[in-house]
Amino acid sequence: MLSPRAVVQNVPQYHPPLAGREGLRLDFNENTVGCSPRVLARLQQLTADDLARYPEREAVEARVADFLGIDSSELLLTNGVDEAIHLLCQTYLDPGDEALIVVPTYSMYRIYMAAAGANVISVTSGKAFQFPAKDLLNHVCSHTRLIAVANPNNPTGTVASRDDLLEIARNAPHAAMLIDEAYFEFYRETLLDQCSELSNLFVARTFSKAYGLAGLRVGVLAGPVDQMRLLRRVCSPYNVNAVALACVPEALADEGYVRTYVREVIEGRARSERMLADSGIHFWPSQANFVLARIGSTQQDATVFVEHMRRRGILVRDRSSDPGCLGCVRITLGSREQTDRLLSALQEVLQHAIVMRGAAR
Repeated sequence: MLSPRAVVQNVPQYHPPLAGREGLRLDFNENTVGCSPRVLARLQQLTADDLARYPEREAVEARVADFLGIDSSELLLTNGVDEAIHLLCQTYLDPGDEALIVVPTYSMYRIYMAAAGANVISVTSGKAFQFPAKDLLNHVCSHTRLIAVANPNNPTGTVASRDDLLEIARNAPHAAMLIDEAYFEFYRETLLDQCSELSNLFVARTFSKAYGLAGLRVGVLAGPVDQMRLLRRVCSPYNVNAVALACVPEALADEGYVRTYVREVIEGRARSERMLADSGIHFWPSQANFVLARIGSTQQDATVFVEHMRRRGILVRDRSSDPGCLGCVRITLGSREQTDRLLSALQEVLQHAIVMRGAAR
């Protein structure tokens, strides 16, 4: 009987709650208004011949590298950041190696690391989800081969300082260190300038958030030239599809569209945090396009809240299953009009919860 590798049998499975996503999508940290009109126009220009050819990545990689201010030899386009994580695991992890993550964080780090046969070590964030720099450093040893840090982090929206991240990378030269900057546009702090200085540092970006191209799956992995050559050995030559490659230059060209959207998201983030504070709901100040709030003390509290928001046509994400997030809900921010709608529903649901608690007494 055919059996998978033993490590695969024990890999946790990611189950995104994608079914029935009708309404205002504030549950997956996507762009909530869609991509640039320039991207849509480019899609309409695609021909049957464009789709019949194998995709060519190099010209678009050069365009993205120029936009980021680095050389194209330092950059690889990937099928979403997920593929970038997978490639790092395939390139640097042998069975029995150690890989470090800070929890709570993005689930796919653990899944890809475990699938490579690594021993995944979870370092717990501080009480307010502060980045545990010292604890992470204390876990670095000769067996450590990969360290992954989301900055800003998902689902908390918290960040690690540049100094802390660089100290860890410098103290673990034998380990690849990934800084996942998927939410860079909402934070603007980066370590991209250090990839040519440190031989073990990698930075990932995505077109799935601010640029509104989640459905096309385009990620960016940047790192030292010598290491990027090795990553290309295990990467498919046709990993990014032709439709995505046609759209990326147009997405980059419409900087005004992205700036406007990001500005409204950041304004909405501040407004939402003020309402949560005024309502006595604990939240963690965020540097991403979402806010994590503790709605109650149990998973049931979060489940009920999510359902009440759904009834009002708004989808938010229950994060109770993440370490330290019991009773927490993550709310994505969108345009100014969408934030108006969110806050109106939020006020209604929170008021309903207060009335229900009063009746229970």
